[in-house]
Amino acid sequence: MGKYFGTDGIRGKAFDKLNTTLAFRLGQGLKKAIGLNKVVIGYDTRESSPALAHMIASGAMTQGVKVIFAGVCSTPMIAYYAKQKKIIGVMITASHNPYTDNGIKVFNKGYKTTLEEEAIIETFIDKLYHTIDEFSSFKLSNDIKDEYIKLYNQFKINDLGLKVAYDSANGANYKIAHDIFNQFYIDTYQIGNHPDGLNINRGCGSTHIDYLQDYLRENKIDIGFSFDGDGDRLIVCDRDTIYDGDQIIFVIAKYLKQKGLLKHNHAVLTKMSNPGILKAFDKNDIDVSLTDVGDKYVSLELTNNDYIIGGENSGHIILRHLLHTGDGLLAAIYLLHIMSETKKTIKELTADIKLYPYLTTNIKDIDKTIILKDEVIRYLENMKDKLGENSLLLVRASGTEPLLRVTISHEDEQTVKDVSSEIVKYLKGMV
Repeated sequence: MGKYFGTDGIRGKAFDKLNTTLAFRLGQGLKKAIGLNKVVIGYDTRESSPALAHMIASGAMTQGVKVIFAGVCSTPMIAYYAKQKKIIGVMITASHNPYTDNGIKVFNKGYKTTLEEEAIIETFIDKLYHTIDEFSSFKLSNDIKDEYIKLYNQFKINDLGLKVAYDSANGANYKIAHDIFNQFYIDTYQIGNHPDGLNINRGCGSTHIDYLQDYLRENKIDIGFSFDGDGDRLIVCDRDTIYDGDQIIFVIAKYLKQKGLLKHNHAVLTKMSNPGILKAFDKNDIDVSLTDVGDKYVSLELTNNDYIIGGENSGHIILRHLLHTGDGLLAAIYLLHIMSETKKTIKELTADIKLYPYLTTNIKDIDKTIILKDEVIRYLENMKDKLGENSLLLVRASGTEPLLRVTISHEDEQTVKDVSSEIVKYLKGMV
C-alpha cells in the first residue's frame, strides 16, 4: 500500500485525513498519472461527498482535464462508463463504512489504478502543483445512467409470483435500483432509500441484513436484496435464511454451467470461503480457485485466466461476461432472471450447499505486523494442521482499520469455538 492509497483507494475520516485540499491535489494529479484528459466523477450520499467531488473536479480542470459530473450514482456505474468511454473514473465513497468516513476510488478506463499510477497521484497530494495549464470544462450529464441501463435490456423476468424487497443502504444506488427494478415490473418494495447525508449504512444495507430480513417477515415478502453504500455488494435473504456472496456465485455458476456458458468450467472465490461451499462446487463438478481476500485479487484471477464469474462472501460479485467489476444490482437482477427461468426459489437453488460452522473474530487496536513474525507463522501453520482437511483458518490484517480478523470454519461447531478462542488469546498475548 502507498502513503494514501490502501487496498481499495483512499479512505479516512471525512474532512480530517480526507479533506478538500487532498481532493483538489488528487484531481490535479489524474492527468499526469493516467495520461487521459477526461474524467467522470460520481459520489455516494454522505454529507461530505459533494464537496470532495467538486474539489477533485476543480483540481482536474486546472490541468486541462474535462469533467463529466454524474452526481449520486453507484461505483459500478462509474467504472462501467469509464471503461465504455476509455476515460478516467473517480468515485467518492467509503463503501459500507459510516457517514463519518469517506474515500476516493480512481479508475483508469474502468479498471482500478496501478501502484505506479497511485504513486504519481500521491506526489501531487504531498505538494500543491501551482501551475494552471489550461482550465477545462465541467459538464453535468445523465449519460452515465443511460449507458448503464442498457446492460439490463438483455434480461427477461417473467412474473415470479413473489414479493421482492431491496435495501439500498441509504446509499449510492437508491435511485438507479428503483429505476431498474421498476423496469421489470416486479412486485417490489424499497427500503433504505431516504438518504439524509448521515444515515448511509446506518442500521441498514448489506452489513445489517437483519433490517431487511425483519422487513420481509413483517410484510410477508418472499425474498430480499441488500446492497452496500456504494452499490457494489449484494447479500440476499428470505424470511429465515441469509445467502452470502459465495452462495450467490454458486447459483449463478451452476446455471451458467447448465447453459454451457461457464468458461473453462471455473469459478473464483477467496480464501475466506466456507468449506461447505467448496464441497458444493466439487459435487457439481465445477473447478474453483481461491485468491487472497480483496476484489482486486479476484478480478486479477478472472482476467488473467479468462474466467467469467467470481467474488467474495462479503457480497462482491463479478459477472465478467456482463460487466468487468463487481455490481450488487446487476447480480440481483441476474439472480431474479435465473429464478424466473428455472421457476425455483433461492432456497431450492442453494439446496446443494451445506455450510460448515463459521466464525470471524476481530481483534481491535493491535499491531497488525505480528502476523509476519516467524513464530506466529509457525503457530498458525500448526493450528491449520490441527484442524485438518476440509477446514478453514485465516488470519488477516484489515486494509482500512487497526485490527486483525481471525476466521475459522470446521464441520464441528465446538472445534470452531475452541480453536478461535485459542488463537485470539495467543495473538493478544504477542502484543
